[in-house]
Amino acid sequence: MDLGVRWKLHGDGRTPAPGAVVRPDERLSWPRTVGLGAQHVVAMFGASFVAPVLMGLDPNLAIMMSGVATVIFLLATRGRVPSYLGCSLSFVGVAAVIRAQGGTSATVTGAVLVVGAALFLVGLAVQRFGARIIHAAMPPIVTGAVVMLIGFNLAPVTASTYWPQDQWTALLVMLFTGLAVVCLRGFWSRIAIFLGLVFGYALSWALDQVFGKIHSVDGSGKLTDHWRLDFSAVGRADWIGLPTFHGPTFEWSAILVALPVVIALVAENAGHVKAVGEMTGDSLDDKLGTAISADGVGSMLSTAVGGPPNTTYSENIGVMAATRVYSTAAYWAAAGFALLFGLCPKFGAVVAAIPGGVLGGITVILYGMIGLLGAQIWINAEVDLRNPLNLVPAAAGIIIGVGNVSMKFTDTFSLSGIALGTVVVITGYHALRAFAPAHLKGQQPLLDEGTSSYDTQGGDDGPQRAKS
Repeated sequence: MDLGVRWKLHGDGRTPAPGAVVRPDERLSWPRTVGLGAQHVVAMFGASFVAPVLMGLDPNLAIMMSGVATVIFLLATRGRVPSYLGCSLSFVGVAAVIRAQGGTSATVTGAVLVVGAALFLVGLAVQRFGARIIHAAMPPIVTGAVVMLIGFNLAPVTASTYWPQDQWTALLVMLFTGLAVVCLRGFWSRIAIFLGLVFGYALSWALDQVFGKIHSVDGSGKLTDHWRLDFSAVGRADWIGLPTFHGPTFEWSAILVALPVVIALVAENAGHVKAVGEMTGDSLDDKLGTAISADGVGSMLSTAVGGPPNTTYSENIGVMAATRVYSTAAYWAAAGFALLFGLCPKFGAVVAAIPGGVLGGITVILYGMIGLLGAQIWINAEVDLRNPLNLVPAAAGIIIGVGNVSMKFTDTFSLSGIALGTVVVITGYHALRAFAPAHLKGQQPLLDEGTSSYDTQGGDDGPQRAKS
C-alpha cells in the first residue's frame, strides 16, 4: 500500500529550477526539507497556540496533537494533499459559550469530539455520493452566514474579558498587528498574528518596568493590582515532560452549541483542497471526502485526550506559495517539530503567560477576520443579497448568533447564540425555499469555488457552472 512516504529527489536537491515546483511526491535535500518543516511550524504557530489559550486548554497538548493530526492527514490522503492541521479557531466562540454555561474543559472537548465525529461522517458521505450533498444542504448563503455568526459571536469575549485587563496595551497591539498584516509582504505577513504576540510580550514587559503593576481586572474578572506579564509559572515548569491529559464528558447542551462549526470546517477543507490542487496543478477533487474525514479523525483523537480540534491551515498554503515547495516531506518534518514542542512544559508555560491585554488587541482583529470569512464565501459564490430568499434567513440567523438570543424550550433545554442562529439559517433557508416562487430559486448552490467542478448537471436549482 502506497502511504505517500517515499519522495523523489527534485533536481540537485538544492533549489527548484526557474518556473519549476517541488511536487508533493518530491523533496529537496533533507537539511533543506527539515528547514522548510521548521518554517511551516512558525507559520502555524501564531494561531495554533493562541487558539488553545483562548479555549482554556493546554497549549503543549494542542501543539503535540496538531503534529499527530498532521501525520494522520498525510497518511489518509496518501501524501497527495500537503497540509498542516493546526488548532481550529472556529471553536473559540463555542468554548467561550460552553464555559459561560458552567462547562469545564472536559465538557468543551467532549462537545468538540462529537463535532469531529460528525465531520468524519460528512467526509464519508462526500466520498460515497460526491460534493453535491454538501451543495444541497449548505449552499453559500447558509455557509457564509454560519461562519459569520460564529466569528462575530466572539465580540463580547474580547470586549468584556481581554480588553479591560489592559486597554492601552490592547490598543497598541491591535495597531501593530494591523500594520503587520497590511504592510508586510510574503511569509512575514502570514505570521502577522505571531509577530503581534511577540510585540505584545515585549510591550507588556516594558510597561511593567516603567510603570509597575497595573490596577485592572485580571483573567478571572477580579479588580486587583497585578503584573501585566507574569513569568512565575515559567520558572517552575520543567524543560521535558508530558502535557496534561484529560478525558471528555458529554452534555447535550454543549454538543448543540458546537455542532454548527461542522459547516465552517467543511468549507475550510473544501477551499484548502481546491487551493492546493490549483497550486500543484494536480486535480485533488477525489481527495475532498478523504481530507474531510481525516480532519475529523485527527480532531476526535486530539479531543479524546484533552486537546483542541484541528483543521487545515491556510497559513501554510502561504508558505508553499512563497517557496513553491509542496513536498509532503516538509510537513512530516513539521509534525516532528510539533511533537517535540509538546514535550516541553516550559514552552507551554510561556504560551499560557500571554497577557490579557495582548490577547485583547489580537482578538479584535482575529475574531473579526473569522466573521468576515463568511462574507468572502458570499462574494466568491456571487450570492445576491437582494434576493429575499437569501437575505431573510441570513439576516435573522446572524442577529440571533451575534446577539446571543436564547429560546427556552424546557427547564433543562434551551438553544441560544451560535446553535440557535445556525438552526434558523439552515431551516429558514430550506423552509422558505420550499414555498418561494420559481424566479427566486435560480441561483447556483455552490459551497465555494473549490467544489464547483463536482456538479455539471442541473438539479432543481437549474444548470450549474463547471469551473476548473
